[in-house]
Amino acid sequence: MRRAVTQETRPGEVPGGGGLRRTLGFRDLVVYGLLFIAPMAPVGVFGTLDAKSGGAVALVYVVATVAMAFTAVSYAQMVRVAPQAGSVFTYARKGLGEGPGFVAGWMAMLDYLLIPAVAYLFSGIAMEALVPQIDRWVWTGIAVVVTTLLNLWGVRAAARVGFAVLAAEILVLLVFVMSAVTVLARDGAQRGWLTPLTGDSGFSTTAVLGAVSVAVLSFLGFDAIASFAEEVTGGSRRVARAVLFCLALAGVLFVAQTYLVALLEPVPSARLAAEPARQGSAFYDAVDASVGTWLHDLVAVSKAVGAAFAALAGQAAAGRLLFAMARDGRLPRVLARTDSGVPRLALLVAATVTMVAAVWAARRDGGLDHLVSVVDVGALTAFVLLHASVVGWFVVRRMDGPPDRLRHLVVPVLGAGVLIAVIVEAARSAQIVGALWLGVGLVVLALQRGRRETLPGGEG
Repeated sequence: MRRAVTQETRPGEVPGGGGLRRTLGFRDLVVYGLLFIAPMAPVGVFGTLDAKSGGAVALVYVVATVAMAFTAVSYAQMVRVAPQAGSVFTYARKGLGEGPGFVAGWMAMLDYLLIPAVAYLFSGIAMEALVPQIDRWVWTGIAVVVTTLLNLWGVRAAARVGFAVLAAEILVLLVFVMSAVTVLARDGAQRGWLTPLTGDSGFSTTAVLGAVSVAVLSFLGFDAIASFAEEVTGGSRRVARAVLFCLALAGVLFVAQTYLVALLEPVPSARLAAEPARQGSAFYDAVDASVGTWLHDLVAVSKAVGAAFAALAGQAAAGRLLFAMARDGRLPRVLARTDSGVPRLALLVAATVTMVAAVWAARRDGGLDHLVSVVDVGALTAFVLLHASVVGWFVVRRMDGPPDRLRHLVVPVLGAGVLIAVIVEAARSAQIVGALWLGVGLVVLALQRGRRETLPGGEG
C-alpha cells in the first residue's frame, strides 16, 4: 500500500527522485545557523525592545536566550531520534503522530517563508540608506535573486560564501564593541551601568515579557540547522551540538551588544516609547552620536549584506521543510524531487513566496511592521509541539527505554510553559494571524484525511 512504500523509502529520496547529499560539516552547520540568526540581529529591533522593556533591553535578551535554550535542548533530543530533513515537522510526527506533525510543519512553514522576507527587507532598507537614489524594493529584489542563485548552486557552495560574509559580520561587531568600550571608558555612560538589566524608568515583568515576544525573533533560525540533518557528515550528534553552540553564542553576542548600545543611548526609553518613529534608527543614532558616522555606515553595510545572507540560510531551510512535507505526501510530491542533491523546485517555490512578501512590504510604509507582527507566533507554536514530542517519545511511549526526567520531562515542560507565556504576551495582530493560519492548516489536514480514507483500504 502507498503508506508502506513511503515509509520504506530512504530519507532524502522519493520514488523517481534523487536524495540529499551529505556534504556539510560542523563548521558549515554553525555558519548556516549564525547566518540565519545574524550576529547583529538586535540592530533593527533595539529601539523597539528598549521602548517596550522600559530600558531593560539586555535583560530581555538574557530571558529570551534562556527561553530558547529549553527549545535547543529539545531539538538536540529529537534530532537524534529522527535525523532527517523537516526539523520540527519530522520530530512532531515521531513523538505525537501524523496530525500534530502536520500542524507543527504547517506553523513552522509560515515563519520559514516569511522570516527570510523580513531579512531581505532589512537588507533593502539598509542599502537604500546608503544609496537613496535606488528604491528599497529594488534592493530587496536584487538580494532575493542573488541569494536564490547561490542556494540553487548547492548547499556546500552557499556555505562557503556564507562563511566569508559571517566572518565580515563578526569583524564589524568586534569593531563596534571595541569602539563602544573606548567611548564608555573615556566619556562614561549616558544611562546607569545597571539600567540595561533593570530598566531606566522602573522595572516591569510584564514589559520585559512583552519585549521577549519580539526579541525571540532574533533567535528564530538556530533551529534551521536541524533541517540539514540529512546533509551533514558525522551523524545527528554533530547537528545537536551545532544547535546548542549557535544558540549559546548568539545569546552572548546579543546581550553584549545591546548592553553596550543601551549605555550609549542618549534618548530615554520612555521617549522612545512616546516617539515610535525614533525606534527603527535608535541603534544607528546612538552609534552616530557617541562614536561617529563612520561606524554608523560600517554597521549599515554589514547589516545590509548580513541580512541578505540571513535570508539565504532561511530560504535554504524553508526549501528543505517543503521538501520533507512533500516527501511525506503533505504537499505536492513534485516538491520532493532533487537535482544533483539540491531540492531546487522547493527552493524556487520558497524564493517566489519570499520575493512577493518582501517586495510587497518594501513598497509600503508599514510593510515591515506587518511582516514582523506575524512571523514569530507560528514558530513559537511549532516549538511548543516540539517540546510535546519529546515528552511523547521518551516519557509516554518510552521508545528509548526509561526516560531521563530532567531532559525528557522537566526541560520540555518548562520550555513549553515559557513559550506559551510569550505567545500570550505577543501582539494581538500576531495572535490573530497565527490563529487564522492554524485554522487553515486544520482544514487542509481534515481534507487530506478525508481523501486518504476514500482510498482502497482507507490508506493513502
